[in-house]
Amino acid sequence: MAHVQLDHIYKQYRGTATPAVDDVSFTVQDGEFMVLLGPSGCGKSTTLRMVAGLESITAGALSIDGRAMNEVAAKDRDIAMVFQSYALYPHMTVAENLAFGLKRRNVDAALIQARIAAASGILGLDELLQRKPFALSGGQRQRVALGRAIVREPKVFLFDEPLSNLDAALRVNTRNELVRLHHRLGATMVYVTHDQVEAMTMGQRICVMNKGRVAQIGKPLEVYRAPADVFVAKFLGNPPMNIVGARVGVQDAQPWAVLPGGTRLPLARWGTALADGQAIQVGVRPEELSMASDAGGDDSVLKGVVSAVEPLGAETLVVLDLQEGGGEVIARLHRDTSAALGDRAALQVRPQALYVFDGATGKAIPAEIQT
Repeated sequence: MAHVQLDHIYKQYRGTATPAVDDVSFTVQDGEFMVLLGPSGCGKSTTLRMVAGLESITAGALSIDGRAMNEVAAKDRDIAMVFQSYALYPHMTVAENLAFGLKRRNVDAALIQARIAAASGILGLDELLQRKPFALSGGQRQRVALGRAIVREPKVFLFDEPLSNLDAALRVNTRNELVRLHHRLGATMVYVTHDQVEAMTMGQRICVMNKGRVAQIGKPLEVYRAPADVFVAKFLGNPPMNIVGARVGVQDAQPWAVLPGGTRLPLARWGTALADGQAIQVGVRPEELSMASDAGGDDSVLKGVVSAVEPLGAETLVVLDLQEGGGEVIARLHRDTSAALGDRAALQVRPQALYVFDGATGKAIPAEIQT
C-alpha cells in the first residue's frame, strides 16, 4: 500500500475566472480510508481525477509513496479507479472483464486466474463469472467493477461516487461490503461522495470540500461534533444543524444570544470570547431539542408554530416557525410526539448543546469552557 500527499494543489480550467480546485492540501496515510465529501461542483471529483492522472495539475505537487506524480502518466501510477458508471465491457463476461487489465499488462495467465479467484471469493462473484453485464443487477455490476480494481492489487484505490446508481437498500449493503473489503485488504482508499451518511459510516477521516477548497479534515465524529464553520455544520447531519441569526447581549458579565423574537439563549461557556452587540449565528442539532411547556418566559425555550410534522416510524421530525420572524428550526423528537400542524409549541434548548459562529465569516467561535 502507499500514502498519497497533495501539497497546495490547484486546477484552473481555461476560460474560467476561479479555480475548480483551490489550494488543496492533505495526506492520505498508508492503509487509510479517506472520504472527500461535498456538494456537486465543490471540486472533490476533480481532485480525485488529478490523483488518478486523468486531469492535469495546474499548480502544486502530488506524490504517492514519496514519488512525484505530476508528470507521471495515469497507467504508470499503480492506482485503480472505480467509477459511478461501472464502465464494464458489455461484450465480455465477468471473468473477461476482471482479467482485461491484467492481460494488457502481460501478467502471467496462472497469476491472472489466481487473482480472479481471490477477488471473486471476496465479492461473491463465483456464480457470475460467465455472465455478461446485461445479465447482472446494478449491485452485481458494481461488485464486478470493484473486483476489476482488486485484481490489479494497486497501491491506491480511488472511488468516484460508486454507489450513486444503486437503490437505497443495495447502497447500504454495498457500503458495508466496502468497509469489510477495506478491513480485509488494509488498502489505501480515497472515496468521493456527496452523501454524508456514506462519509460518516465509511471514512476513517473526512475531507469536507466547498467551492474548491478544503473546509475541514478530521475523523467523522470529530467533524460532526466540532464543525469548523456554518457550511460544515449544515452539510454534515440529517436533518442539518439548525442555524439562527442573533446578536450578543452581555448582562452581569455573562453573554447571551438574543434572537430576533427576543428569546435569549445562555452563552456562559463562551465567557469573554464574545462582545456585546456582536453579530453571531447560533447552532443546535435537531436531536438536542425536546418539547417544553409554552408557559413562562424560560430563556432557553424556542417558541413558535408547528409548520410541518414528519413521522418517520422510529422518530418524528417537527418543524417550528419561530416567533417574530426568527426563522425555523427542526427537532428530532420521540415517535409518539403529540405535536400537530398549526399548534403553538415550544422547544427546550440545552445550553451545553449550542454552537456559536461568527456572523460575518461563518467560522466557529470556540467556547472557553468545554463540556
